[in-house]
Amino acid sequence: MIYATGDGDHQFSQRIQGDAEFIRFRQALQWWSYRQSRKLFWEAEKIRDTLLQESFTIRRGLDLLVKNNLTVQLSEIHTYLKKIDDFHQSLVNLSDRLCPTPIQHSLTLSIECLLETLLESSPYLYYQIDVPLSWQNESTEHNLLILRILEELFIIIIPEIIRPISIYITSIRQANPENLVIEITYPDISTLVFHSSLPELIYLQDSFQFLLAGKCNFYRNSLSFSCGFSW
Repeated sequence: MIYATGDGDHQFSQRIQGDAEFIRFRQALQWWSYRQSRKLFWEAEKIRDTLLQESFTIRRGLDLLVKNNLTVQLSEIHTYLKKIDDFHQSLVNLSDRLCPTPIQHSLTLSIECLLETLLESSPYLYYQIDVPLSWQNESTEHNLLILRILEELFIIIIPEIIRPISIYITSIRQANPENLVIEITYPDISTLVFHSSLPELIYLQDSFQFLLAGKCNFYRNSLSFSCGFSW
């Protein structure tokens, strides 16, 4: 069988490439949507299992005091004040997880808050951040999206081990585009190879490119893995 060649083949090839790119981005966005939806589900579960239970306990205790017309001891007042303070702090933590307070003013401060949160569950993690305190054309929505990208990145590339891991975050000083470089140093080559080869990194790369019209590149060198973001 003889096949004709020419413009038709070129158009067909472009269509195939376009279809493949569409499928790749669709898979990446499905992954991104799933990750964000799962986080919202977890937060809803935490509210039902903790905050709502705490508020019910406080309300029930106060109702009993009123109904029984009991004389309130000073120790009981302090107990309820402590419960209310804890409840308030839980709401603050929830608010910061959903949208950190500094996000409206500084992406850098928000990244630092994210790293401090990581330290709570990864005490062997060390970090250094050397980026501008303010960025050009910052908006809350844009900053929050970048922060969510970085949060997913850290979930993927930070292993759950009790050995020292370091993260260095910097940016190339230039007017345009804005950029971030995240370099993580692992304790051994096997940990580096495993976490830098996870397929989720490709989904994250495509999600960043699609959602922020930016570029994301990965580099591996010795025991370090670098992620470069520009937008």
